[in-house]
Amino acid sequence: MHKNWDDLRFVLAVAEAGSVSGAARRLGVNHATVLRRIADFEDRTGGHIFERSGQGYRVAAGREKVIEAAREVEAAVVGVGRALEGAEAFLSGVVRITSTDTFCTAVLPAILRDLRDAAPDLRFELQCTNAHLDLGRLHADISIRPAARLTEDLVGEQVGHLVMRPYRPAVRHGADRWLGMGGALAKAPPVEWMARNGIEAGEGGIADSFVVLREMVAGGLGTSYLPVCLAEGFAGLDPAPDLAPDLTVPVWVASHADIAGVGRLRAVREVLVRMLRVSPQLSH
Repeated sequence: MHKNWDDLRFVLAVAEAGSVSGAARRLGVNHATVLRRIADFEDRTGGHIFERSGQGYRVAAGREKVIEAAREVEAAVVGVGRALEGAEAFLSGVVRITSTDTFCTAVLPAILRDLRDAAPDLRFELQCTNAHLDLGRLHADISIRPAARLTEDLVGEQVGHLVMRPYRPAVRHGADRWLGMGGALAKAPPVEWMARNGIEAGEGGIADSFVVLREMVAGGLGTSYLPVCLAEGFAGLDPAPDLAPDLTVPVWVASHADIAGVGRLRAVREVLVRMLRVSPQLSH
């Protein structure tokens, strides 16, 4: 979250101040730092955000949505700060979180680092499993996972969507075979989509983990749907939008109804919700 917001706050400051010098004063940095951060952001996003003139900086035509997004992120980050301040007395002790291998690998480490930096007395016990644990038996305090809906025994909030996309081996060897999903993934949306569209999966192998499926695709065993946050930029994978459409699944942060009202868990859950709602790893 820090990196995502740092990228955007310089853009927003220039847009609102109308000049680099005004943005520098607002952010408490020097003129050169603002110029460098804006140039870096424009290089990464592939185009100019601002039109420069003698009158100052103006948002370039067609780039207004970037500023709108920056304002939304700012509001969310401010909300996280307020939630942390309001929950300070509760943010201590051990909190047991269960989530999938995708989230434990690609999403949660950075978020938990940020939360730990803000609340150093907080400790996390992260339980990585693609199976739904029985929170009613106190296997975990908080569950973070993709699902079409929450079960009746859980209380929580939706924080965004997990995007899944087909990926084929970069070497093209085995790209004509679809990998299968078993175990806890047997009812995942890609399985339903492939069944509806007559795709026979499993010839190249079957796995019950997206992390394992990612390695299998990269190893040339076949093509598979993978979470974008887990697969994008990973060596050996090529996105294959020509084979199948992107699929999305709601992501929830929840606790069992019997413990959802516990002050410490409610406070941690609220902060996690706010952080995940601005995470670039999810679709919002």
